[in-house]
Amino acid sequence: MLLQFNIQAIVLMTHAVWRRSLKPALVRDAVLFPLLGVAGVLLIWWIATWFSNLLPTPWEALTANLDFILHPFYRRGPGDLGIGWLLLASLRRVFLGFLLGSLVAIPIGLLIGMSRKAMLAINPIIQIFRPVSPVAWLPVALAIFNLANPSAIFVIFITSLWPTIINTALGVSSVSKDYLDVARVLEMPRWRQITKIILPASLPYIFTGLRISLGIAWLVIVAVEMLTGGIGIGFFVWDEWSRLNLNSVFLAILVIGGTGLVLDFLIGKLQELVTHRSAKVRQA
Repeated sequence: MLLQFNIQAIVLMTHAVWRRSLKPALVRDAVLFPLLGVAGVLLIWWIATWFSNLLPTPWEALTANLDFILHPFYRRGPGDLGIGWLLLASLRRVFLGFLLGSLVAIPIGLLIGMSRKAMLAINPIIQIFRPVSPVAWLPVALAIFNLANPSAIFVIFITSLWPTIINTALGVSSVSKDYLDVARVLEMPRWRQITKIILPASLPYIFTGLRISLGIAWLVIVAVEMLTGGIGIGFFVWDEWSRLNLNSVFLAILVIGGTGLVLDFLIGKLQELVTHRSAKVRQA
């Protein structure tokens, strides 16, 4: 009985010491270091205002954008919308283009990874079109659709294909040959090999391609909206710059960056939920 009491006391003491030592480390890593990074960026921004009369200070930008920050979903006219509505319009285009691109890219990647003939036929096309700037696709899209909104979705679609195709093909080609040999010995149908062996083993690579594609899609939509106009966060940036209102431009930059961070976090969590593994980015 005494021995059991001593063991419990030692465990409780060890746990208490561990919690005391872990808590400062968590505060340092999760709070202190990020705050130092943000403070460093604000300091650089403040110093940069010394060399330009157009650049607002961080405090000036904050006070000038209070209406946008406190009322992100206001509607004051046909073209006077809060930044929240503009962000939702951009996200809608990104999700549509990204979803269509994923539905096309994953099967193509599976086909390339499983078939050498398909790889030889499709790989030159990928290598030709992959380096093409997303903005270069915009005139083609406008010629096809003659409308800004579907043209922006098409540009997102075409530019989000390549990372997912490449990473999916890499994942399929990395599947252990032993698993496939066992499946052949068991005379497993091809579709069962894909659903039970190839696809589950390739999921980490597929999600890596999806994360890269989504990041590219979010980058591209801002540039495309600057050129096509309409409602969106990209057009908002260009419109505010044309008015020399850099306060709102800085707000849009923070919104774009923060949204990209949230999107990557969400798809990383989805990867962990589906694969039951921590999300680590692999690049082809």
